[in-house]
Amino acid sequence: MNANDPTSPEAANGAGPAAAANEPTSTPGPAPAQADLEARHAELSDAYLRAKAEAENTRRRAEEEMAKARKFAVESFAESLLPVRDSLEAAIAIPAATPDQLLEGVHATLRQLTTALERNKVVEVNPPAGAKFDPHQHQAISVVPAAQEPNTVVAVLQKGYTIADRVLRPALVTVSASS
Repeated sequence: MNANDPTSPEAANGAGPAAAANEPTSTPGPAPAQADLEARHAELSDAYLRAKAEAENTRRRAEEEMAKARKFAVESFAESLLPVRDSLEAAIAIPAATPDQLLEGVHATLRQLTTALERNKVVEVNPPAGAKFDPHQHQAISVVPAAQEPNTVVAVLQKGYTIADRVLRPALVTVSASS
């Protein structure tokens, strides 16, 4: 049988001269593809390790910053209270102050303290009479009959304070009884 004969088995299988011309002469083997994959794997592994190390460094720096913030959180507050202490010590050091001078000094010191508290976001809670009772900011000491709407503040026995919208101490109040 002749390979050029179209009826021959070699021609039917495509193994003739025409079929051999269509086959690639050199096929890339698994070695170059595997080398490319290994290089890509090494590159990704390196990038992963670098990202992991960066994340760990960021976490460690954040923990250090938080530890410093906790340690020195009251530094600003304490700094603003030092003039108040100085004023009180100066008042004690004056031996023969008149009552008017002493009262004037106490008022000045109270203004300094109020300013220091406000600068540090400590706000007074002092509801006026007739204000609606708020259990989140007020603590009812007693309920009294009054000629005003029920569940309203009759009197403030002790002012309350908030710091950055969080109750530090509720205001102690008396509340009107319901009819």
